[in-house]
Amino acid sequence: MTAAGWRPETAPDRLAALLDRLGPEGGPRGIYTSVFAEAARADADAARGKAGPLAGALVSVKGLLDVAGEITHAGTRFLETGAPARADAPAVARLRAAGAVLTGHTAMSELAYSGLGLNDHHGTADNPAWPGRIPGGSTSGGAASVAAGLADIAIGSDTGGSLRIPAAFCGLTGFKPTQSSVPREGAVPLSDSLDSLGPIARDVAGCAAAWRVMAGRAAPETAAAPLRLRVARNFGFDDLDPEVAQGFEALLGRLRDAGHEIDETPLPLLDDAAAIPPWHLTAVECRAHHEDAFREQAPAFDPRVHARMARADEVSAVAYRRTLNARARFADAFAGALEGQALLLPSVAILPPRPEDLEDDAAFNRLNLLALRNTTLGNIADGCGIALPYREGGTLLSAMLIAGRGADEALLSTAAGLEPALAAA
Repeated sequence: MTAAGWRPETAPDRLAALLDRLGPEGGPRGIYTSVFAEAARADADAARGKAGPLAGALVSVKGLLDVAGEITHAGTRFLETGAPARADAPAVARLRAAGAVLTGHTAMSELAYSGLGLNDHHGTADNPAWPGRIPGGSTSGGAASVAAGLADIAIGSDTGGSLRIPAAFCGLTGFKPTQSSVPREGAVPLSDSLDSLGPIARDVAGCAAAWRVMAGRAAPETAAAPLRLRVARNFGFDDLDPEVAQGFEALLGRLRDAGHEIDETPLPLLDDAAAIPPWHLTAVECRAHHEDAFREQAPAFDPRVHARMARADEVSAVAYRRTLNARARFADAFAGALEGQALLLPSVAILPPRPEDLEDDAAFNRLNLLALRNTTLGNIADGCGIALPYREGGTLLSAMLIAGRGADEALLSTAAGLEPALAAA
C-alpha cells in the first residue's frame, strides 16, 4: 500500500466501484463532464504490471487537457463540438505511462477564466466538504472529484489560483508548480504568461508524486531542506473574513508551539505586486487564442467571461508590453528576496460563498477578485505555491506557502513538515 492509499493490483476493482458510483449519468452534476470508462479499464489493467507512486491511482483530468480520443471542451460550448484529441497532452501521457488510471474529464470555469468555478454549461458542483457552498475554480470539478472520493488526484491548471482556490474551499492540498516544470502543450490556454499545470490531492505526498510524474523527474534521494517561514503582513491580510483572520492567527500559534520559527518582517517588494495588472495578460492572451469564437459565437459564452475577454480592447500594445516587463522584473526580484524562505499567508481571503451570493454581477466580481488576490501573487512571481488544509474551531480553512521559481522540492518538503501541526485541530 502506498502512503496515498492505492495499489496497482487493486486498480481494476477500485475503478469498477467508482464506475458503479458514477452510474450512467456520470455522477453528480458539475464534477465529471465525461467518463473514460473503457479507456480507464485498460489503464487499470495495465497498472497491475507497473510500479511507482502513481501506479493504480485514479486521476481525473481538467477539461482543458487533451486526452486521446476525447473532446477537449475547456468548459465551453463552442469547443465541445470539435474533433477528439489525437493524442494525450504530454503531462497526461506521462501520468498514463506511470500507471495512473485516467477516469474522466472534469467540469471547470469556462476557459478557466474565474476563481469561483461557476459554469452554466456543465453545471457547478456542490462543495463536498461544505455542502451548499461553491467548490471554487477554475478546477472546480477536479477538486470536487477528490473531495467526494471520486478520484484520488485531480490534474488541472492554475493561472491565478485555479488549483489552490478549489483545494482551499474543498479541504484539499493544491500545488501550483513553477510554470516551466510541466509541459503545457495539449492544454487549452487562458494565459501563456501565467498558466501552470499541477495537481490537487488529499495531502502533500499525493501532490508531490503527481507533479514529479508530470514534470518527468524522479523523487530526490533525500528530501530537500525546508524553507524558513515568513509572514509578511503587507500583502494578503486586508479584507479577510473574520473566520479566516482568526483561524490564521491561531494556526501561527499552533506552528510555534510545534517548534516552527516564523519571521514576521514585512517584505517591501510585495507592495509592488499591486501595481502589476495581471488582467492585462489574461484578457489579451485569452482573446488572442479565441478571437474568432469571441466575435462569431458570443451567445455561446458565459456573459461574464465574454465581458472579461472584451477588456482586451482596453489594453494597448504598449500597456501589454509594460505589464509583461514589470512582471518579469518582479519575478526576478521575488526569487532573490525570498531565497531560502517561503511566504505563509491565508490561501484565500474568504470562506466559500453560496451560489446565491454570486447572482449579482457586482457581488460576483468583488468576491472573485478577493478569492484570487492571494493566490495570484504566486503566478505573478512565476513561483510555486501550495494550499494546505486545516481546521480551527470546526471551520475548514487553508494556509498557503509561496516560494520563488524553481524552489518546488524545497516548498514540498516544507509543506510536508507542516502537515502534522495543521492536522492537530
